[in-house]
Amino acid sequence: MAILRKLPVFLTLASALRPILANPTSFHRSASSSSPDDEDDTPLPVVIWHGLGDTFSADGLQSVGALVEKVNPGTLVYYVRLDESPSNDRTATFYGNVTEQVAKVCEDLAAHPILSTAPAVDAVGFSQGGQFLRGYVERCNFPPVRSLVTFGSQHNGIVDYKACSAADWLCKGAMALLHGNTWSSWLQGRLVPAQYFRDPDDLDSYLEHSNFLADINNERATKNETYAKNIASLENFVMYIFEDDTTVVPKETGWFEEVNGTEVTPLRARPIYSEDWIGLRALDRKGGLKFKTTSGDHMQLSDDTLEGAFTEFFGPFNKRAVKDGQELGEL
Repeated sequence: MAILRKLPVFLTLASALRPILANPTSFHRSASSSSPDDEDDTPLPVVIWHGLGDTFSADGLQSVGALVEKVNPGTLVYYVRLDESPSNDRTATFYGNVTEQVAKVCEDLAAHPILSTAPAVDAVGFSQGGQFLRGYVERCNFPPVRSLVTFGSQHNGIVDYKACSAADWLCKGAMALLHGNTWSSWLQGRLVPAQYFRDPDDLDSYLEHSNFLADINNERATKNETYAKNIASLENFVMYIFEDDTTVVPKETGWFEEVNGTEVTPLRARPIYSEDWIGLRALDRKGGLKFKTTSGDHMQLSDDTLEGAFTEFFGPFNKRAVKDGQELGEL
């Protein structure tokens, strides 16, 4: 979704971080150790991945970067793009192979002269950009992510996507395909929303054919242990859902909840958590899994909400978010 916000852009160039190679799966220091990074007050770089129908150059997204820099001056903000052309980048949010797209982002970040030498990065994903960044963490995580914040993402998939404006024929074409032959190999390799479509009434088809979500959620019989290890290595995984979201169906997918008709199963009652398929239980036990709500419909974000998240979870490498037990009782 295009972010419904228009603010002036006051991004500044970030000061360079020290060239210290990061371990892709574990970047936490023990309390007794000391290093130049622990004493450096330079904010970690922030990676932003936009949502469906948006582009890296959109005014709304650029204004989010401006807020990041306002909260933590000197932050290098990197906007994920799948093409240098804004038009092509927007098209890639509808059409493309998500596995290949995530692999490209892995390559781009690992080759970036500053990001690749940072001790870690923070990351924020809007709508589908949230689960794609989670895929980045699970599959490569170099440079490693410290805090991952997602807004209105589809972590447990969708059964519908009411995404299109009346005149957006690119979007309407994609949605028509989504409701057609969802599980064909052709569609699973080309239509982005189809690759995180998940119908609880037809899990067999999903597990057999899903190109992306079934893999990064480790739902198939053979589990990828690296996925769980990398998620558990996060310091924070913060999941926001919109209270009045009418675009993402069901909205509770942003918290990994299973919604089947009127029956809702919270994350902590599901095997993905109890058997720790992707490291969420391990992260939760150290206080790093956080469930948050914000008012409004999909991507109707206030500056206060964004600034609050950026203040709490982003900043210098040695900064640690407060670990309180409040979120543990939210589900």
